Amino acid sequence: MSSSLYKKTAILGATGHIAKSLIDGFHRLGYYELFLFARSLDYLSGFLTGIKCDNASCKPFEGFAGEEYNVIINCVGIGDPGKLKNAGALIFRLTEAYDNLVLDYLKTHPDTLYINISSGAVYGTDFEQPAENATCTRLGVNHITSQDYYGIAKLNSEAKHRALADLNIIDLRVFGFFSRFIDPKAQYLINEVIDCVRGGKELVTGPSNIVRDYVHPQDFLSLVNKCITEHTINDVFDVYSLKPVTKFEMLEYFSAEYGLK
Repeated sequence: MSSSLYKKTAILGATGHIAKSLIDGFHRLGYYELFLFARSLDYLSGFLTGIKCDNASCKPFEGFAGEEYNVIINCVGIGDPGKLKNAGALIFRLTEAYDNLVLDYLKTHPDTLYINISSGAVYGTDFEQPAENATCTRLGVNHITSQDYYGIAKLNSEAKHRALADLNIIDLRVFGFFSRFIDPKAQYLINEVIDCVRGGKELVTGPSNIVRDYVHPQDFLSLVNKCITEHTINDVFDVYSLKPVTKFEMLEYFSAEYGLK
């Protein structure tokens, strides 16, 4: 099937980082009619003006059920590690509320494709080895901490989606994502590095090495388009790049190319 058949696309959480990158990509492709849902419509409108996007409508969440969509992409969530630390039970309530909003829509529109932006956090916090098909989630059920909340909320959604096997639902587990639309105030490692480069400041970091896997915005857009073309599917996919990068590889690169101290 041609992706041009799926023009009417709703994006929930349209002011988020991944959502803005997708909106920009869809706008450039030109064959999507976008229905964008967010709490701050003024901010969203300003963003659309900035990227010269004229094939999108800004709408409050209250108007979601009143339209017809071929595709729904759920980008609602708290991605900033700094905000996640203090979110508490809101992580569960937020994830559940907007997921159920889409699932209720699918009850009366079963042919619509639902693409949910999940997270590699479903694997837990142990990333000594890259995740693969046989990887299991490690969770101390008697010692659940705030670090586990986000992953559990995403895993709960995924399990519910697999139980609805007769519906078209795809979960995309994003491990790392970077684009020009990232919130510079978000507390990500890459943001801290860029802030130090731009401000001529010295980066202070611990001796332990960590691994990150950033997917390119164009690659992610291509993957979403593949999902839309497939359309009739209920499955989950890990979103990863050709090769991950360690913290010290990143620091060496920024030091050589941009003079990071």
